[in-house]
Amino acid sequence: AGVFQLESAGMRKALVGMKPDRFEDIIALVALYRPGPMDNIPSYNKRKHGLEEPDYLHPLLEPILKETYGIIIYQEQVMQIAQVLSGYSLGEADLLRRAMGKKIAAEMAVQRDRFVNGAVERGTKAAHANHIFDLVAKFANYGFNKSHAAAYALIAYHTAYLKANHPREFLAASMTLDMGNTDKLADFRAEAQRMGLTLRPPSIADSDAEFSVKDGAIVYGLAAVKGVGRPLVEHIETERAKAPFKGLSDFASRLDPKVAPKRALEALIAAGTFDDWVPDRGALAGGIEHILGIANRVTNGQAVGQTDFFGAAQADDIRLPTGIQWTPAERLQREHDAVGFYLSAHPLDDFAETLKVGNVPQWRAFSENPRRGEAARLAGVVISRQERRTRSGGRIGVINMSDASGQFEAVAFQDTLEAQRDLLEPGRCLLLSVTAQEREEGLAVRIQHVEPLEKLAAKANTKLTVFLDSGECLSSIDKLIEGDGNCTVTFIAMVAGGGREVSVPLASPRRVTRSVASAIKSMSGVVDVTFH
Repeated sequence: AGVFQLESAGMRKALVGMKPDRFEDIIALVALYRPGPMDNIPSYNKRKHGLEEPDYLHPLLEPILKETYGIIIYQEQVMQIAQVLSGYSLGEADLLRRAMGKKIAAEMAVQRDRFVNGAVERGTKAAHANHIFDLVAKFANYGFNKSHAAAYALIAYHTAYLKANHPREFLAASMTLDMGNTDKLADFRAEAQRMGLTLRPPSIADSDAEFSVKDGAIVYGLAAVKGVGRPLVEHIETERAKAPFKGLSDFASRLDPKVAPKRALEALIAAGTFDDWVPDRGALAGGIEHILGIANRVTNGQAVGQTDFFGAAQADDIRLPTGIQWTPAERLQREHDAVGFYLSAHPLDDFAETLKVGNVPQWRAFSENPRRGEAARLAGVVISRQERRTRSGGRIGVINMSDASGQFEAVAFQDTLEAQRDLLEPGRCLLLSVTAQEREEGLAVRIQHVEPLEKLAAKANTKLTVFLDSGECLSSIDKLIEGDGNCTVTFIAMVAGGGREVSVPLASPRRVTRSVASAIKSMSGVVDVTFH
């Protein structure tokens, strides 16, 4: 991931088979990995590892083809073969290369005569020379310029070196390069996780405009948050360079409202950039007008040379609205909208134990070792769904899914799409029955069946513990958890004046899902909820 020319799934697979141990291997792979020549990659790998004998076509050609184990890969090899075997000059060899590339019959006939006659004069039988000419013509049709492939391979080697020796800086630079491509950012984030590197979320107090490395961690760039323009980010950097922000009130009093539209502030809040100061994103979003009001008042006062003592006082004690809470699911969905993927947590985190017990693999592990053609199970949250017409007039659904290891695409054909369209909605956490096939462009996943992930969780024995500081929400909770189920429910509350806790378990197990647990957690009077 991030290594020039070698990122695709097909390239990675070819590299694993090749086990490159010299620079020439990378040059060869860059030249071979194209339609046509790529059919020779398995043979190249087998010959490299001694599983197949190289065929040099003629003893005179071994020095030319030894580097590529007898496989004609480069245009330069075509020219060298003509020189050594048939006595071509460099100019004539270049004409041969062009003629073979264009496949003009009249020119090819002339070149065949010249090639065969020259080879016969140097001791090669005409039949053998004709055979070699046919093979050379076949390879020359898609032969690659070695000098071009070598330049690509050198950049690939440089980027691989940087990634191996400076992984944090390399990934930060790569993410900055692809700042506008959220799919690539998600891939790099997954790669950082795989490599055990920390990616810190965006922060008003700490993030630069671009991705950076601080204290051994990659820090998310503010300019990568969707809907946040460069002028606002540069203004934040400029103000912070004068003096670090002391908190939300200090930020509001130093904010230039001309570069801070409401939507941009909403995106920054949703992305979690204010979490260090105000963890409650819902309350902060509800107080945007107040923040902008202070910014306008201070800015207008400065414009006329006046100090607004009342505005400054309000800034010192910003009172955010109460009662505006985002549920955990809403918080994550808004974060996804602002960042392009789930950053602080993932909707499937609550199902981690259920998926582990059910032996449902994460996407990354599955994609590295898919059971080709066999039924398998995957879990994910639906990011988006697109429906397309097929040539036969039917419909297919292209479903973009996400789990904690990355994002993937799955296809639902017409019967599945029509039967389960209601479940394939953005935000739904699903258990998928799928089949997978490897293709040149990557792994193709086909959905066979879908069911809500809550259904799998409900089959397992679970435990819900609700921590209370008042009993006003008990009747509302009771309505949410009606019905028999597999979940043991316990309430824990502080005894008034006693300084001790009291635990009250319900007599019978109830039916509780993750979404119900999240709803309970957002109620007034509930301090915390654990569900496992």
